[in-house]
Amino acid sequence: MFSLEATEKGGGNRSSSSSAQAILPARARGTGDGCRPHRTELYHEVPPTCWPIVYSPDYNITFMGLEKLHPFDAGKWGKVINFLKEEKLIADDLIVQAREATEEDLLVVHTRRYLNKLKWSFVVATITEIPPVLFLPNFLVQRKVLKPLRTQTGGTIMAGKLAIDRGWAINVGGGFHHCSSDKGGGFCAYADITLAIKFLFERVEGVSKATIIDLDAHQGNGHERDFMDDHRVYIMDVYNRYIYPGDGFAKRAIKRKVELDWGTEDTEYLQKVQTHVEGALNESRPDIIIYNAGTDILDGDPLGGLAISPQGIVKRDEAVFRAARSHRIPILMVTSGGYQKRTARIIADSILNLHNLGLIDKELATSEAKNPKVELMIRESILDLTKLSLQ
Repeated sequence: MFSLEATEKGGGNRSSSSSAQAILPARARGTGDGCRPHRTELYHEVPPTCWPIVYSPDYNITFMGLEKLHPFDAGKWGKVINFLKEEKLIADDLIVQAREATEEDLLVVHTRRYLNKLKWSFVVATITEIPPVLFLPNFLVQRKVLKPLRTQTGGTIMAGKLAIDRGWAINVGGGFHHCSSDKGGGFCAYADITLAIKFLFERVEGVSKATIIDLDAHQGNGHERDFMDDHRVYIMDVYNRYIYPGDGFAKRAIKRKVELDWGTEDTEYLQKVQTHVEGALNESRPDIIIYNAGTDILDGDPLGGLAISPQGIVKRDEAVFRAARSHRIPILMVTSGGYQKRTARIIADSILNLHNLGLIDKELATSEAKNPKVELMIRESILDLTKLSLQ
């Protein structure tokens, strides 16, 4: 298990010797072997002029049309960004550029045996559900399929720290909730949600409890298996009970389980989401929320089997962010599943709605978020003043 106590340091570049540009926390990971967390490029300082929105053009999967053989829109992430640019919300220099997760980063959660399996094209073909990938040389699979997924994974880890720093963050990709430490599936090759949480636990002081709110149409069996016996992580999962993955063992990790029927519509869905999100936050009182905002709940989705309208998705995201704001808890949103061409427009519309309502803003949100670093500074200042008054 990872230590509940860790020191947060500035982030940066592994090739730099500057202590401000490299992560090497002073406290041990608490794994029992006395090892410190590895150096990583993912926890670097982000200019305050940037929105806490993480993206890279490398997210998008394009290679000889193979991506069209899966119902997933493998270019939706770039489309979301383009819509937000058209609406003048963001510009290229205001986005946090995601960095690819390295093997060392991935080994925080994944077994080396699993990562070695990904060097076999047939394994990746099975995970991504694109059979022709089986016939590609693995160096092409690494570059054209897995690198985009590693970059999205790095983006989720980066967004975790940003959420603590700013009160909220959105990774325009990620949400690979079917992948666990030693097994991938359902287009999920890396366990980005688990990684983001464990990075926070071992590197950011004051972060020791997390709540996952998984509202993708499918059960999030990957993070559920990873946190099966970890009482620091509270999992709420709302999903279609009749579809993939149907992982009965993983369901044991869900603290608040909401199973939906085929064709569930807006009114019932939104009532259940609002009720259970509030209940989950009252029960768990976490230091951070990881919100898996899958849009495969959309009516007509070929894999989700639900019947939620575009406006219903916008209202759902609004409800989750309102709850996070009212409880003063930092929130990290990842976009997860969504298999229709109109999905990107809906995600962009939802982000615009959050901005129009004042639920997200470019300015630092430490006054609204229960930021552990800020609270620690306040406590230390009060202690210093108390000591001075006693002298």
